[in-house]
Amino acid sequence: MGSEAGEPAAGRALAQLSDSELGGCSKEELVRRLRQEEAEKLAALVQRGRLIQGVNRQLQEHLREIRELKQVNERLAAENRELRDLCCFLDDDRLKAKRLARDWQLFGQQAARVLRDELAACLHKLAGLEGLQERLAADNLELKALCLALEEECVARADSSPVGSSELSLPCGPRDLGDGSSSTGSVGSPDQLHLACSPED
Repeated sequence: MGSEAGEPAAGRALAQLSDSELGGCSKEELVRRLRQEEAEKLAALVQRGRLIQGVNRQLQEHLREIRELKQVNERLAAENRELRDLCCFLDDDRLKAKRLARDWQLFGQQAARVLRDELAACLHKLAGLEGLQERLAADNLELKALCLALEEECVARADSSPVGSSELSLPCGPRDLGDGSSSTGSVGSPDQLHLACSPED
């Protein structure tokens, strides 16, 4: 009867047995069961300690990874700030270069406009000077023809006069053709040549 009651109790822990079942067990059986349960509990504690150590190791590894990731994050944040500052600087430089290019473009347009106006004024002035030069050349030719005519008239009067031609020809002086080759006389005063060559003097 005791053996029949001890068989179903063998598969259960001592804490799960009733007083009658504990009373039916022998002393050796209780000691064996107690030591077995203590060994099982100790093994469970050892296994639990190993599990806790493993969890702690994993936790330490995770914490180390978190610290490394935090350092990487801080480094990336610093690089991001530097890149943002560099982008702002480059954008400011781009805007300055754009304003400078626009100013130079406006300056070039104004300078080209001024140069066109000055060129037009110079061309107009040059055209006026060319016209004046042509008029002066025509006047010069007329004065040359007038001087030649006066010289011929002076020579003709000297030949027809009873006085020597050498005396009459001296007051005439060197012939001025109005081209600036003579050192005496004026291009604009043909009457002086006429008076000097006149035999009435």
